[in-house]
Amino acid sequence: MHRYKDLKVWQKAMELAKEVYEITASFPKEEKYGLTSQINRSAVSVPSNIAEGAGRNSNNEFVHFLSIASGSLCELETQLILSVTFKYFETKKLEELSERIKELQNMIFKLQESLKS
Repeated sequence: MHRYKDLKVWQKAMELAKEVYEITASFPKEEKYGLTSQINRSAVSVPSNIAEGAGRNSNNEFVHFLSIASGSLCELETQLILSVTFKYFETKKLEELSERIKELQNMIFKLQESLKS
């Protein structure tokens, strides 16, 4: 079992989730149960799956949950791109978030590789 709170990747995923919630707070009210909810769930899924995987009994299970977290990052980025298309926030902010998403994906990949060794 790993101490997920000590993992840099979990800490950065938590920061991203917080920022995403702050962004979606300004989305139109009619999106509350649509895109806003979907984006927030994707953002929360990333640190949640990192934590769940860290709490499992084997590295193989941890790698599996890291894979889910990585998939959630792709889902999140897609939903953010749609949000910019609908003009819910600015392209510049999307570019910043996409860089952070890419960084997290790289961190997850490296952690997966280290767990497989």
